[in-house]
Amino acid sequence: MKVSFWGVRGSTPVSGAEFVRYGGSTSCVSVARDGDELPRLVLDAGTGLRNLARQLGSEPFRGTIALSHMHWDHTQGLPFFRPADHDAATVDLRLPVDPDGDLDAEQVLSGVMQPPFFPIGPRDLGGTWTFGDVECGRAWSVDGLSVVAHDVPHKGGRAVGYRVTDGTSTMAYVPDHRPTAFGGGDDGFGAYHPAAIALAADADVLVHGAPFLAAELELADRYGHTTLPYAVGLAERAGVRQLVVTHHSPARSDDQLDEIAERAAASSSVAVVFAREEMTVSTRPS
Repeated sequence: MKVSFWGVRGSTPVSGAEFVRYGGSTSCVSVARDGDELPRLVLDAGTGLRNLARQLGSEPFRGTIALSHMHWDHTQGLPFFRPADHDAATVDLRLPVDPDGDLDAEQVLSGVMQPPFFPIGPRDLGGTWTFGDVECGRAWSVDGLSVVAHDVPHKGGRAVGYRVTDGTSTMAYVPDHRPTAFGGGDDGFGAYHPAAIALAADADVLVHGAPFLAAELELADRYGHTTLPYAVGLAERAGVRQLVVTHHSPARSDDQLDEIAERAAASSSVAVVFAREEMTVSTRPS
């Protein structure tokens, strides 16, 4: 599979000369089978979705957009994704719905796509759209890819991570994750709980959010996120081949990310790279 990164920042987009190399758009990743020209699976719809739109050009999007959760930095690109706002588009949008709530998936999305927050609603988009909940633990198929979700702890609503396989290789996607919800774990950075292990186990590529450093654990916990040592530790324990760190802090410049990435790669038994916009990694060993 080809895993492509279109937005790698967390919390809020940023711009300026100090953010050019890694990029300033928020969370968006596409997954395509080897040999496929266009992706049929998109994970999260942050402002990076506009970068994917440029790649698709005039082609309508036909596939699935699966959201990890409903925070702004994972949804704000949706109404600006022109290939999906197209008469010939066919979009299956999946998002995690609160099981104790009264709203279905379309109603949840309408909560952020309606006046006074936004001028149009989901049904005002072009093409054919369907809206569905994410049923954890049960795989579904997207253009020959098998996708399964597991609930992960975050703050401010339900969140999930995704595991995608083409039958021979696997990638896992866990952008927002607060493992300290299950306690400090062995090293104080959070528990390596069953859902995290199930998502990451023996994955060829683990895409994990890690916007905070070890010294910023208190801040990470406050906002429901993960530190870099936890992401590295999870990759090592789960037998991951390559860890791709994403959801970079909007406060970190390119130079700062370079330094952090170099230290992480040098100290881990797993291959560690930091995601950049328009970067593509393969789930198959080179």
